[in-house]
Amino acid sequence: MHGIDAFICGPGNASYTSEFKTMCVEEVLSGYGSSMNTGAKYKVYPSVLGSWIKMYNANRELKDYDPKREVYMAEARRKTTIEERKKIVTYCIEHNRDYKGTAALYDVSYSQVYFWVKKYDTAGKTGLTDRRGRLKTDDEVVELLKKVKEFEGM
Repeated sequence: MHGIDAFICGPGNASYTSEFKTMCVEEVLSGYGSSMNTGAKYKVYPSVLGSWIKMYNANRELKDYDPKREVYMAEARRKTTIEERKKIVTYCIEHNRDYKGTAALYDVSYSQVYFWVKKYDTAGKTGLTDRRGRLKTDDEVVELLKKVKEFEGM
């Protein structure tokens, strides 16, 4: 259908608007074209089109998709304070856990936002403290030594 251009792949994932997704889905559901033909026509994988159809049939919103690879890259990201992390986590949770959008807004990586929210869910605000490089207290060292001795005695 597309000739030699069918074998040329662009860099990264394609961007799709919610209107485009809805148009493709409605074309298939109206019987105007099969998912295979519609996918070929608009250069969308049939499996992707199938997932859009499932979401559409479940009355779930077909959202715009605009991949922002720079959000996933952790290089050259800035350091954050605990207060900034709390603000970022709060924003992310209040916006339906939109990790990518939050990362782009606050200029931090997707993985940072994801792990901060995960830590917040399990340990609350104390989970946002960066404990790397922190020395253990004497009590923690004593507790660890007790556990080692118990393990060696088994």
